[in-house]
Amino acid sequence: MGGIICFGIAILVLLGFLGSTQAQLQLGFYSKKCPKAEKIIQDFVNQHIHNAPSLAAALLRMHFHDCFVRGCDASLLLNSTSNNQAEKDATPNLTLRGFHFIDRVKSLVEAECPGIVSCADITALVARDSVVATGGPFWRVPTGRRDGTISNSSEALSNLPPPNGTFSILQTRFSNQGLNLNDMVLLSGAHTIGVSHCSSFSARLYDFTGVGDQDPALEPEYAANLAKKCTNPNDNTTIVEMDPGSSKTFDLSYYSLLLKRRGLFQSDAALATNPTTRTIVTQLLQGPIQNFYDGFAMSMEKMGRINVKTGSTGEIRKQCAVVNS
Repeated sequence: MGGIICFGIAILVLLGFLGSTQAQLQLGFYSKKCPKAEKIIQDFVNQHIHNAPSLAAALLRMHFHDCFVRGCDASLLLNSTSNNQAEKDATPNLTLRGFHFIDRVKSLVEAECPGIVSCADITALVARDSVVATGGPFWRVPTGRRDGTISNSSEALSNLPPPNGTFSILQTRFSNQGLNLNDMVLLSGAHTIGVSHCSSFSARLYDFTGVGDQDPALEPEYAANLAKKCTNPNDNTTIVEMDPGSSKTFDLSYYSLLLKRRGLFQSDAALATNPTTRTIVTQLLQGPIQNFYDGFAMSMEKMGRINVKTGSTGEIRKQCAVVNS
């Protein structure tokens, strides 16, 4: 796999490094204070995710959006108040789904162990368990995160990688979180499952540079198919598969389509515009799918450690949508 570190000794070395840099997070953090917590979460996911398998992608996206703003502290879950617009009401988060799912899990865990398990850890565990339940890769989720008390919509706008992001913007947003180009390619692979609303990419079809033109990076036939589905550029209700024909399967199809100029977002297409990221994509396609799974797992664990609050920082929220009174 060349520059892609996905297996063998390299994984063990890197995981050891990650563990030492964020020793506050640990596997089985709740083993004494709430030993049933992770099984309660996993059982609920396994019981319900099959009724709405598309929710796996939504819950994975929620974890991603949470970690990129103030770190993985569940600040995304907080409701806006009369004097503050929270992250969840920022434009990039208006199409997020799964908040009620997280709330239901939280209520079950609270009934078992009041005030012990954070919403941040629940969000991270639910994302992993949902992907696994729908046939995707497993990754380790060390726990011990605490919940933040601050949530600002403006920070979501300035920190989240936008769907219309150029390569330069994406590289900066990922680098700001301690994530490299390898992580960027692997985490973008999450677009192998799930759907998107037309409004997230319609500018590529109807007004790419502000003069009513189409993004030349889009393969014409693919663009025509998208235009048939998204006749209104401002459509916030119609949904389109991010990985057409394979949007329920965690596979390499997303990368294959990307090299055929059939990436849905401008941020997807951007991965093929840089020699380094394009090489990583090519190497992933040339190797067994396990290389993608292993690499994705490593990058997800790395992302899950971004600016975590541990020890006495933050709080353990009683309800995920509001700070403790």
